[in-house]
Amino acid sequence: MMNFRFLFFTILSLYVSGTYSQVNWDMADTIVSHIVPVSFPDKNYSILYFGALGDGKTFCKEAFDKAIMHCSENGGGKIIVPKGNYYMNGPLVFKSNVHIELEAGAILNFSHNENDYLPAVLVRWEGTEAYNYSPLIYAYHVKNIALTGKGTINGNGSKNFSKWKKIQNTDKETLRKMGRENLPVYRRVFGDGFKLRPSFFQPYGCTSVLLEGITIEDSPFWVIHPTFCDNVIIRGVTVNSYNTNNDGCDPESCSNVLIEGCTFSTGDDSIAIKAGRDNDAWRIGRPTENVVIRNCNFQSKINGVCIGSEMSGGVRNVFIENIKIPKSSNALYFKSNLDRGGYIKNVFVRNIQADSVRTSLIRFEPNYKGEKSSFNPTVFDNFHIENVYCTQSKEVGLYLSGIKNHPIKNINLKNITINNTPQPYVLEHAKDIFFEKVKINGKFLNQYPKPIKLIPLKTL
Repeated sequence: MMNFRFLFFTILSLYVSGTYSQVNWDMADTIVSHIVPVSFPDKNYSILYFGALGDGKTFCKEAFDKAIMHCSENGGGKIIVPKGNYYMNGPLVFKSNVHIELEAGAILNFSHNENDYLPAVLVRWEGTEAYNYSPLIYAYHVKNIALTGKGTINGNGSKNFSKWKKIQNTDKETLRKMGRENLPVYRRVFGDGFKLRPSFFQPYGCTSVLLEGITIEDSPFWVIHPTFCDNVIIRGVTVNSYNTNNDGCDPESCSNVLIEGCTFSTGDDSIAIKAGRDNDAWRIGRPTENVVIRNCNFQSKINGVCIGSEMSGGVRNVFIENIKIPKSSNALYFKSNLDRGGYIKNVFVRNIQADSVRTSLIRFEPNYKGEKSSFNPTVFDNFHIENVYCTQSKEVGLYLSGIKNHPIKNINLKNITINNTPQPYVLEHAKDIFFEKVKINGKFLNQYPKPIKLIPLKTL
């Protein structure tokens, strides 16, 4: 395995010396080359052998449970799901060394009955640990698992779970209070009788995870949500899911993650990199680090690529390149608040093509929706963003706003073009900000921009 301590300090030394771009992108390649791929014995099992029927009505959870158990206990292999409509009356739960392949025309149709996702299992829910309804696809502390193929998985979230957003506040605040007060996790039991929506796919504490080729539709909540995982590859996945909080992928407190060749159309952020919430995350102290996102298409009702706001464990060493973002609110968004603490640092972005954004092309916001008015500011440090093009940003082009006495710092923007926006940029409480060939509304901005506050649209 790669010495990631060495990697981190090498990036730091390059930042200090001013040797940034190519060497750091070489490090992105190094991260990818050291992600351990999944590997399985050459043994195949048909799901039909274990009693599954693709008729759209036969309960198939038991057949999948039997197939997964048999495959894992016999050293691992591939479970093949042929063309058909398989009704999943409960979660699909992985065990180690199991590869499930959905062939073209195979559909996993998940139940929308919440009782099918009991008993409650250990998850992270919006950054706080709890026992809750099982994710539709779940894995707990297993290794070497894969879900691949040309098939489709339908979560049917709009039929029940997605509607819980409007009635979840009491349960959400109860859980967050538990996290703030460090209540033991075993006492944080939700599930039956509560209204916290389950994620679609949440491998929890797993090593070597592959998700490739499949299409995911109609998620109850966050779609792809690896948590406390190491060595994760998400490749060529299509997400079409428009419910509230349908983030495409939320790697949370994970290390060594590759997301490439994906097409996400989502009801919330296409990518939202997380690392836990407040006290709960500080207690565990696990960052998200060494993440590469490349060659993707993201169309989002909210943000394209986002880091935060649940990032109290810290996020570092993130590389994002060759991304198309046709529609979003903010194309690139880095956010936290004064409850979070932690850090976001060593973020490298290049070759982003945006069309129309509703709010801003690039946004730094360290006080997003603070809840308890504490003062645990997040460190924002060392961002290098280059070769970004946007046709129109409807409120402001670039938004860089730190906290008084705790500035965002060391932000380098290079070859940024925005054809049309009411206000070119906002800059306040920021240090060591450098613009190189930043062109907005047809004019190049000064390399060392002067502070300016947001001007209300009605006064422009």
